[in-house]
Amino acid sequence: MHHDSPYRHIPRGPNARRESTPIASSAAGVAWNLGDLYSSPGDPALVKDQAATLEAARAFAQEFRGAVAGLDAEALTGALRRLEALHTRAYGPVIFAYLRFAAETSGTGTNGIHNGAALQAAKEHHTAFSEELLFFDLEWQQLPESQAQALLSHPGLSPWRHHLSKVRRMAPYTLSEPEERILAVKENTGRGAFERLFDESTSGLRCTLAGPDQPVAEVSLEQALSLLHHPDRTRRAAAADAITATLRGQERLLGYVMNTIVRDHADEDRLRGRNHPMLARNLANEIEQAGVDALLEACDSGMSLVGRYYRLKRRLLGLDRLYDYDRYAPLGTDLPGCSWSEAREIVLSSYAAFSPALAQIVSRFLNEGWIDAEPRPSKQGGAFSASTLPQVHPYILLNYQGTMRDVMTLAHELGHGVHQYLSAPQGLFQMHTPLTTAETASVFGEMLTFRTLMARTTQPRERLALLCGKLEDIFATVFRQAVMTRFEQSVHTARREQGELDPATLGDLWMRANQPMFGDALELRPDYAHWWAYISHFVHSPFYCYAYSFGELLVLALYRQYEVQGPDFVPRYLQMLAAGGSDSPANLVRTLGLDLNDPQFWNQGLTLLEDLVRQAEDLAREAGLESEKA
Repeated sequence: MHHDSPYRHIPRGPNARRESTPIASSAAGVAWNLGDLYSSPGDPALVKDQAATLEAARAFAQEFRGAVAGLDAEALTGALRRLEALHTRAYGPVIFAYLRFAAETSGTGTNGIHNGAALQAAKEHHTAFSEELLFFDLEWQQLPESQAQALLSHPGLSPWRHHLSKVRRMAPYTLSEPEERILAVKENTGRGAFERLFDESTSGLRCTLAGPDQPVAEVSLEQALSLLHHPDRTRRAAAADAITATLRGQERLLGYVMNTIVRDHADEDRLRGRNHPMLARNLANEIEQAGVDALLEACDSGMSLVGRYYRLKRRLLGLDRLYDYDRYAPLGTDLPGCSWSEAREIVLSSYAAFSPALAQIVSRFLNEGWIDAEPRPSKQGGAFSASTLPQVHPYILLNYQGTMRDVMTLAHELGHGVHQYLSAPQGLFQMHTPLTTAETASVFGEMLTFRTLMARTTQPRERLALLCGKLEDIFATVFRQAVMTRFEQSVHTARREQGELDPATLGDLWMRANQPMFGDALELRPDYAHWWAYISHFVHSPFYCYAYSFGELLVLALYRQYEVQGPDFVPRYLQMLAAGGSDSPANLVRTLGLDLNDPQFWNQGLTLLEDLVRQAEDLAREAGLESEKA
């Protein structure tokens, strides 16, 4: 039945930022061991799984095609148990291929096949498998409502009740089986091919750095983005110029990819009868458009906090004017670098102070080869946690370069990891949360780690630097993601109304969406108009980004509950994580005392954020750096 992508991962958002002096070699050799999936691309078990699952899918279809409407609750339970087991076994090969590709995008396996080609082959095989089983969803959707509700009330179907209900909600937007099969077959050479083209094109981008006091050097896009946190303003400006030059040189290709993805999205909306570009994402996220609009409007109204903070930062830096390359400038107090071993201890102790049970899971990630942390030239940039299979465990990828921000990224991805680990007993069909609550444990883990770092730091200037880093991260997660969603809204609307959009038009829409976030506190130079081009979410997951805003504000509200309730909060929180996607987000957070339907809900998070801005202003005065009232 329909469910999340078999190689679903929760990526670190495009807001990822870095600061302080990196210790790039400390994570050398920290690579994952995929042996819990398969030993190698040529593993006989992998070949057997692919062949056996395709054959079993055909047999299942022969037995149940045309018969779903006649199944009683006991027979439907048995069919679902078999179907879930089939899907679970079929996912192993494609997950394995995906993780190998992410770890080495230009690499070749022991069987001599390029990792990208191996991933494509695995996806094509999985598509053939999935085609055989499309009928089951369609026949379940076509059942009369009274019959479906009677079946759903049976205790035996409880492990799949929420999933079955979600499938029925998709019925108005589902096509006939022949049409669904055609779309599935064309996916790999259509949208999926452009996603791979984007990944391979951007992962190989190089930026040429040049400046009056430095030799010419070629670095990866990831490294150039890291330099935006350099204490030397000329180095930051040079890095920004190098990024612009690289993206400008690729904007024809990346603009065409963007146009194709957006047009494909519009075509599918039209074919499926979806009347809004965001409807597909909202259905998956189990949220109404009115709720998304309320979230985005709250973010719009709260953007004055960003301007307030950056006016403080401008004064702290002693600058008359801030530009885009100054957003993540350190405040003159370098935070110390942090080795991989130190990061492990900090994050583990942060989780342990909250819950020893969570710390035990974190320890397994750190000690059993479930993390790939070392930076490598052809490794996928950023970070993610891949949930993999219920009977295995998640795998985490990150590029650890020894900054305090990398420590927070480790805490973030481990939050995803423990969430996925705890929800695995729900089974493949209900272990995945909607994106709206997928960030719950990750951002909460970041907050726990941030509190640990603040408690260990006694000097006002270092505490201010930590707090400002956290604020900038929250701004990037709440407001920048809302801005990106506004950009996507404008792009999808313009593409439908005007046809193909040239890079200049995309750049103009990008600037119009971004500048209001900073007001008059920071100026985005015209060069920034090219920076939409490297954001992978626009290609892989249209309208993904508002889930980051949702998740961050939700966690700020949850953390406030934790501060009030203390230890009593912990077991209810763990129970919510373990529920995975077995209920709606609104019902899950209601057990923790939060009401997503309350019009004032989002203000709880914004109020806590305002408190943090005020704390930064107070710390600046305490450190003797700021006398002006904000």
